[in-house]
Amino acid sequence: MPRTPKGSVSLVDKDGWAQLRWRYQGKRYYLSLGLPYDPVNCRVAQQKANQIQLDMLAGHFDITLASYKPENQQVRNHSAVGVFQKFITFKKKRVQPRTLEKYYGLVTWLEEFYGGRPANTGDVEDFIQWLLENLEPVTAKERLGLLSAAWTWGIQKALVSENPWADLSVRNPPKQKPKPFTKDEVKAIIQAFHKHSRFRHYAQYVEFKFQTGCRTGEVNGLRWRHLNDDCSVVWLGETHTHGQFKDTKTSKAREVKLSPSSQQMLLSRRPEPLDEDALVFPAPEGGPMNERNFAKRAWKRILEQCGIDYRIPYNTRHTFISHCLAAGMNPVEVAQMTGHNLRTLLEKYAGLIKFTPEAPDLFN
Repeated sequence: MPRTPKGSVSLVDKDGWAQLRWRYQGKRYYLSLGLPYDPVNCRVAQQKANQIQLDMLAGHFDITLASYKPENQQVRNHSAVGVFQKFITFKKKRVQPRTLEKYYGLVTWLEEFYGGRPANTGDVEDFIQWLLENLEPVTAKERLGLLSAAWTWGIQKALVSENPWADLSVRNPPKQKPKPFTKDEVKAIIQAFHKHSRFRHYAQYVEFKFQTGCRTGEVNGLRWRHLNDDCSVVWLGETHTHGQFKDTKTSKAREVKLSPSSQQMLLSRRPEPLDEDALVFPAPEGGPMNERNFAKRAWKRILEQCGIDYRIPYNTRHTFISHCLAAGMNPVEVAQMTGHNLRTLLEKYAGLIKFTPEAPDLFN
């Protein structure tokens, strides 16, 4: 981009929005007017540019830019949800689809807390505290980073005049690893599901999660065509999360040979005639499982009934890996089965690997 001549203000198209740029006393200035870049708005923007140029020449330039900002740049005119939704529109073509999921998820939290209100300095700490009551600290910290980035962008786009998130922080204290379920607890949970009048529908779903260590989305998105003819091998390359079918978390598919008990369980529930696109474990009312409903209604109550300390349903994966490694299975094989990066698996579960290093006898 050519250098802006001294004392002049240029009008540019910045991602479809009118923006003014200039230099004054060796410093570069930017002013986004909150106007789409079109012929009518460009004439309005040029009038603002002329005003700034005259003020610089007359020595009346407002270095805070406050006097040049239009009325609609006040925070009160832009809701928290509105600012972040505009930020998502801006980021859509710049980030991966899985990253966008975090953005859309954060919109839901903003809608529930703010409704149509703006985010002000006085309530942003309450919002973060509310997030911490519902999310892990590391996740809340990441969401705070997204909010701060969105409001920094919003200032550039003349949507807001300040960033109330900028000075906030979230502590991420060390956290004790969740306890895996014992074998006795696993048996008690599965039996309780089988015997429960309302929740028996979930029994084999829970059993499969414990027996394979699959991610929740992988089980929720499992179709009959993902199993071979005798249900001894499962292909895991599709998931269902946040209401959408998509590829796996790592974007890599894998095949897993199932245990005989899992194979027999699947054969016993396979319908005839078989619709290969049908879900293996649909929700009671049909369609994919809703993990949040399952956790709040069925899972929580079954654990209470069994007198077992609450752990989230995803702990079925942690339990499977823990018992595999504790039994002396090769970590490489476990990582292949669960779709883990080997380094991640070793970092998280190294304490469970049972082996005693022994130096080789090179002379015998």
